[in-house]
Amino acid sequence: MRASLLTEEQHESWDANGYFLAKDFAAASVREGMIDRIVELARAIDDGEERPDLLVSPENTLSDAPTAEGRLSKIFRVMRSEDVFREFATDDRLLAILSEVMGRDIDCFLSQFIFKQPGAMGQPWHQDEWYFRMDPPKQVGVWLACTDATPENGPLWVVPGSHRELVHEDVVEDPRPGANMGYVEIQGADTSNEQQILMTAGDLLVFDCHLRHRSTNNVSDGMRAAMVYHYSPAGTEVTHEFTFNQDWVPVLRDGRPALVDATPVPIDWGTPG
Repeated sequence: MRASLLTEEQHESWDANGYFLAKDFAAASVREGMIDRIVELARAIDDGEERPDLLVSPENTLSDAPTAEGRLSKIFRVMRSEDVFREFATDDRLLAILSEVMGRDIDCFLSQFIFKQPGAMGQPWHQDEWYFRMDPPKQVGVWLACTDATPENGPLWVVPGSHRELVHEDVVEDPRPGANMGYVEIQGADTSNEQQILMTAGDLLVFDCHLRHRSTNNVSDGMRAAMVYHYSPAGTEVTHEFTFNQDWVPVLRDGRPALVDATPVPIDWGTPG
C-alpha cells in the first residue's frame, strides 16, 4: 500500500478544520510561468483575440487601469487548453494528495486565475459549494499562491470547522458599489474563530468546498496572484444552473492519471452544464 503523502498534522487539520497547507509545493518556474502566460492571454484577448472557451471577469473598480491584466479580476477555464495550467492540475503529486481525501476517480471541473491587483476588492464570506450545488457534495478546492499572500494584499480568511456545515442559504448579493461578478455574502454566521491564511509563493491550500472563507482588499502596491482549481468525484451530478464557468475534465481514473483532451470547448451560454 502506498504511503500517505500527507503528514499527520495535515490529516488532522483536514478532519478538524476542513483545510491544510502544503508548503513550498510549486517551483518558482511553475508559478512564474502561470503569471507570464495569464498576462499574455489577458493582453491578447484585450487586443481582440477570440477565446470563446475562456470566461474573462473584469475587476469593476479598476476599469481605468493602464494594462489589460490590471483591469481583470479572473480568467476562468484555463486548465483544458493552456499547458502550464493543465500540467499543474494533473501533477502526480497533486493527484496523489487529492486521491487521499476524495477517492480514486476524480474530475477537475473549474479552473481560475485570480489577479487581485492593488486596489482590488476582497470577496465576502461565502462557501464555494453555494455556487456548485452538486451531488455528492464532496468538492475540494486547491489554491496555489503564485505570489506571497500577505496581510496587506488581500489574503484568505477561513472559519475552521465550518466544512461540517450545510450550505448557508441566508446569502445576499454583495452590496458594495463595484462588487465583482457573482460576489455574495453569508449573513449571520459566527466568524469569531476566523483565521488568516498567510502564504509564501509556491504554497498550496487544500480546502473543503463547504469551508466558509473570504478575502480582504488589496491595499498593497503589488499583485496577489493565485491559481485555483476545484475537483469533484467522477460521476458527480450538477444540480445548480450557475455552471457556465465550469469545464469538466477527467484527471484520475482508478487511481491512475486520465488522458486530458486539450481541445478548447466554447462556453455554452444558453443551457446549464
